[in-house]
Amino acid sequence: MNKELYSQFYKTMFKIRTFEKRIEEFSMKGEVPGFVHLYIGEEAIATGVCANLTKNDYIQSTHRGHGHTIAKGAKVDKMMAELFGKRTGYCKGKGGSMHIADFSVGMLGANGIVGGGFTLATGAALAEKIKGTNNVSVVFFGDGASNRGTFHEALNMASVWKLPVVFVCENNEWASTTPYLTTTSVKDISDRAVGYGIPGVIVDGNDVEKVYEESAKAIERARKGEGPSIVEMKTYRIKGHFVGDPEMYRTKDEVKERFELTDPIRRFKEKVLLEGVLSENEINKMEEEIIKEIDDAVKFAMESPFPSEEELFEDLYVD
Repeated sequence: MNKELYSQFYKTMFKIRTFEKRIEEFSMKGEVPGFVHLYIGEEAIATGVCANLTKNDYIQSTHRGHGHTIAKGAKVDKMMAELFGKRTGYCKGKGGSMHIADFSVGMLGANGIVGGGFTLATGAALAEKIKGTNNVSVVFFGDGASNRGTFHEALNMASVWKLPVVFVCENNEWASTTPYLTTTSVKDISDRAVGYGIPGVIVDGNDVEKVYEESAKAIERARKGEGPSIVEMKTYRIKGHFVGDPEMYRTKDEVKERFELTDPIRRFKEKVLLEGVLSENEINKMEEEIIKEIDDAVKFAMESPFPSEEELFEDLYVD
């Protein structure tokens, strides 16, 4: 067991959870403009996958992208400022929750369009292949996005050209307000890999170790020039589709029962304590440091200025 790696897992998952809880709080108060989609309960996926990546590798995210962005190494103060619509945010306060990007760490951006990331991540992989690097591209997507045309177009191109891209499906069982099984032709999204002649595997997306291990295989395959893979992470969407969603399509009891079973942070914490990899004191210290980091990020966001009216038409086009 690698204590340093396990500490990294816990820190990243707890940072995502803490960030999301604070954002939920401010969003419910009406202090965060626009829609917010939370990643609570799915932290193990972003954490385990991104732990295998370098800053030179790329990720493409979804509308539920805060967790991916944090796991890839983005700064939480600039993220928080962006969510509050402030000039000091990653997109100068003009992108909001669904459009955060940080090219310096290989985060190509969250995407408000369902299925919008497939072709962007595939394009990034093509660029790296042309340049002759061993960098890889990872695209995160939900079960609902697997029914979009861009999914199939990107998979076909990536397979034909053996591009270094990994397709990570976060199957949280809900496509907005619809159970995925009612709209999807297969029970397992990974089965669709067969149609493109590539590997497809299923992983317990709430077990950060398994996520890390299985995504490592797919990423290494891509690095070696052997082409793409689909890695389907089975999880469950704990929060509504967006903050404020009345969730008339499921019961609170169902959500509570599933969260008690699947919560990736609780599961991992119990494991490392039981096996003696980390102590209660070590975990408490990590949590205190992260809570302070998020508190500082909130303070930074609140004290930052909004963009001025004169900036309205800036940054629309590249010079």
